[in-house]
Amino acid sequence: MDITQILGYFGALLVGVVLGLIGGGGSILTVPILVYLLSVNPVTATAYSLFVVGTSSLVGAIRNIQKGLVDFRTAIVFSIPAFIAVYSTRKFIVPIIPEELFAIGDFMVTKNIAIMLFFAIIMLLASVSMIRNRRSEVEEDTKVAYNYPLIIIEGVVVGVLTGIVGAGGGFLIIPALVLLAKLPMKKAVATSLLIIAIKSLIGFVGDIENLEIEWFFLLTFTCLSVIGIFIGIYLSKFIEGKKLKKGFGWFVLLMAVYILWKELS
Repeated sequence: MDITQILGYFGALLVGVVLGLIGGGGSILTVPILVYLLSVNPVTATAYSLFVVGTSSLVGAIRNIQKGLVDFRTAIVFSIPAFIAVYSTRKFIVPIIPEELFAIGDFMVTKNIAIMLFFAIIMLLASVSMIRNRRSEVEEDTKVAYNYPLIIIEGVVVGVLTGIVGAGGGFLIIPALVLLAKLPMKKAVATSLLIIAIKSLIGFVGDIENLEIEWFFLLTFTCLSVIGIFIGIYLSKFIEGKKLKKGFGWFVLLMAVYILWKELS
């Protein structure tokens, strides 16, 4: 095992630590770690990321269910269009994307390059969300109100994005739950983990027939991430997550710029 692979497995642990510390964001690192440190094909990396993100989020969701923080009705309303969209994207859309898309002069934009560029754009959006962190709070006793058409549209959009890039999409889901379902922030964060777990794992099911899955590698990476979550939860007793979030946002921004540079150079 060379130093790059060691860094890759350490990165798996880091994904979990970040999730445990700040409640999200760590999954955005999964695809770059798999692609650049562990030499996994981008299409396969987005599939593996769905499994890692789904399993890690499920661990967090179970803890939140035990605390009574998950709004199941909202999770179901949001999850149904999201998991249909993510499953359809992985099962039918991703496999039919041609290997060579178009050429700009001598530069050929391939399927793998396009996926990584799109992923970098999603990372840029996520980093801005974490750096700004201007979420409007909703009072704890506010009655939950559902804007069904917008929740369904948001669910489909998040599902398609998740299907293409393999990220959880918490930076899109949490504001939607706060604004469209009027959930208090704590409940929105907790409920988003259950939604991410459901749609990510169902999306991964859409990949099983299309891709050859290296289960030993995937389960090892996922176990390290789950261990990282418990380390992050422990560390969160001593470190304030909100302060870390902005710093992590800048790190994600730098990673996005690096991916853009690497894929376009």
